[in-house]
Amino acid sequence: MCLTMLIGLVGKPNCGKSTFFKASTLADVLIANYPFATIKPNHGIGYVKVDCIDKELNVQCTPREGFCINHIRFVPVELMDVAGLVPGASEGKGLGNQFLDDLRQADAFIHIVDLSGKTNAEGKPASNYDPTEDIKFLEKEIDLWYSAILKKVWRTFARTIESTKENFVQAITKQFTGLKVTEDDVKRIVLKTKVNIEHPTKWTEDEIFNFASTLRKETKPMIIAANKIDLEESRENLKKIKKEFDYPIIPISADSELALREAAKAGLISYTPGESKFEIIKNLNPGQKIALTQIQKLLDEYKTTGVQDVLNYVVFNLLKYNAIFPAGTNKLTDSQGRILPDCYLMPQNTTALDFAFKLHTDLGKNFVKAIDVKTKKIVGKEHILKNRDGIEIITR
Repeated sequence: MCLTMLIGLVGKPNCGKSTFFKASTLADVLIANYPFATIKPNHGIGYVKVDCIDKELNVQCTPREGFCINHIRFVPVELMDVAGLVPGASEGKGLGNQFLDDLRQADAFIHIVDLSGKTNAEGKPASNYDPTEDIKFLEKEIDLWYSAILKKVWRTFARTIESTKENFVQAITKQFTGLKVTEDDVKRIVLKTKVNIEHPTKWTEDEIFNFASTLRKETKPMIIAANKIDLEESRENLKKIKKEFDYPIIPISADSELALREAAKAGLISYTPGESKFEIIKNLNPGQKIALTQIQKLLDEYKTTGVQDVLNYVVFNLLKYNAIFPAGTNKLTDSQGRILPDCYLMPQNTTALDFAFKLHTDLGKNFVKAIDVKTKKIVGKEHILKNRDGIEIITR
């Protein structure tokens, strides 16, 4: 399985990260009501939800990876659940150094926040804790992590830039190579922060921090998954964080999503992740009936548990990927008879030629043209692909 992105789950200990991870992946992970239940990062496969093009083509797809329910395609993405972050992590407190190192390769962060106010900044039991503090401290810690990378080398780095006239953008990109920062990212931040790249020795501490913070927001975009919305205490806190922060914020109940997916896996209910209803298909015991009745009340109010919405928002809104289907205009099956077997998540502004190279180097090298399988129109190598395009690559 060749995945194109890695999404990191972040948050303080005991906020529901591992529950979100298990609900998204159904991986067997430890979920415990104490800090640092997760020590080493857990990797698993979650799925984003896309309207499959099979319905428009009057077929039923048979995916090679992921799955399809009622013409809703679920495309795999990699998730990583890391150790909880506590205030002072950037200085090594808790498991901070390990946490930050684990997150280097993440493309985006999902910050799981306990809205209930029942756990403090270190994930220990509390009453009336303000969850806005969790967002503030985590943002500060990851900004300090980025700025520390610069500050560690800044004096020598800045003098070298000025004395050798080395390209500033290329030099900064080298410093952040391990965090998947590109030259285009750095160029955007230079324009946004309006820093003096000719004389970096004159930068103030605040300018260095602001540059690093802006770079972090650009290269590790973040969404707030406001967890435990099924608890009464969470409602006012949701209003509070929406008023105070400009991050995308989606209310979720990771516990409810996990219960639904496990019930569906056990054959008790029929449930499509991200939907507002489920259907009971087996006799339930009294405890199961009560639990599922409570979950349906949540779904009636919020329309979903929020978990699937968060994953989709990260991939399609934060990272701006599109789902592209390789297909043939006359033949939709592969050599093993699978119909529309593949769906690729591709970055915004991917061209037909880019997609050909993604499928196979030889397809890119021998590219002649591409055909949109839905419209049957011929497109050239510079044609920009859109979400849910089906494309056939023609080679010489």
